[in-house]
Amino acid sequence: MTLSTMSDDKPPSQKKNLISRIKQLMQGEPQSTKELEAVIKKAKKRDVITEDTKEMIQGVLDVTTLKVRDVMIPRSQIVAIQKNLTLPEIIQKVVHTTHSRFPVIHDDKDHIEGILLAKDLLKHSFNHPELDFELRDIIRPAVVVPESKRVDVLLKEFRSKRYHMAIVVDEYGGVSGLITIEDILEEIVGDIEDEYDLAPEQKNYIKKVSKNQFHIDALTPIEEFNTLLNTQLSDEEFDTIGGLVAHAFGHLPQTGESITLEKLVFTVLKADTRRIIKLDVRINPTG
Repeated sequence: MTLSTMSDDKPPSQKKNLISRIKQLMQGEPQSTKELEAVIKKAKKRDVITEDTKEMIQGVLDVTTLKVRDVMIPRSQIVAIQKNLTLPEIIQKVVHTTHSRFPVIHDDKDHIEGILLAKDLLKHSFNHPELDFELRDIIRPAVVVPESKRVDVLLKEFRSKRYHMAIVVDEYGGVSGLITIEDILEEIVGDIEDEYDLAPEQKNYIKKVSKNQFHIDALTPIEEFNTLLNTQLSDEEFDTIGGLVAHAFGHLPQTGESITLEKLVFTVLKADTRRIIKLDVRINPTG
């Protein structure tokens, strides 16, 4: 059947519209985001691209519609370093939280002095470190961005200006959160695993760090946790360790917060704005 026979019975205006649509599809030039998304879905359906590639392209499209306020870590979850802490106190906090960058504050989170990179502490950790240590000498300037800034524009600035963290302020100049380049990339490619994330073959399992210390995925079933650690945590109300621990806190905990349950000390290694992701568990025989 030819194109002419397909459209002989249609009014001239409909013929013109049909021809235009066919030409557009043949040219492969989507005229809107929705049309582009449709092309991407068809490409996946025809195995031209993989599911991961489709999700990544969709992530790129989604980022163009986001503002910094949509992606930032809220103020309440910022892990900051007080300017007046001693070097041992700073090192202890860095090791405990496992972050690589920290806002340095004077009185509160509205008074940010700069950004501390954990690696900048290394040279002060040996050979009488406190004799010549001044925190103000090693902190770096803080980059400040408004909540309303477009995420894709900020990503470009992160890359071109070679910084990885920015402090987010509201319209009144108060600190409302912070954002990192990783936060943006995770919007595109999904969660970026670090050394505290279990490998796929270890998912929902417990990684032994030492005799009495373990790192676990928060989605580990309580029943499985009890079997592996010989514990008796209740699974009547919650299925996962993360759900049980979050309920025990009574709020969504920040990275570094700890709580003791049944002689087990749980410390949050990683969390986002919605859930606990990774936990450190230490057996405390003295209770």
